[in-house]
Amino acid sequence: MDQDDAVKVLEGVAHVVTTLPSDQQRELIALLGEMAAAENDPVRREFLEEFPEDFGLIDDPS
Repeated sequence: MDQDDAVKVLEGVAHVVTTLPSDQQRELIALLGEMAAAENDPVRREFLEEFPEDFGLIDDPS
């Protein structure tokens, strides 16, 4: 996939998830946590664990 197209897709995903109602955002965060806990591939697990912060669902914990 072209890198510019990939960035556009990820920006679109970030927009959609940040416009979800807060209860749906919480459900998505919980689901991502469950998926991360069940993931055996360390790269995929890290992606799932970092998704909520990286896509604006939660603030930077630091």
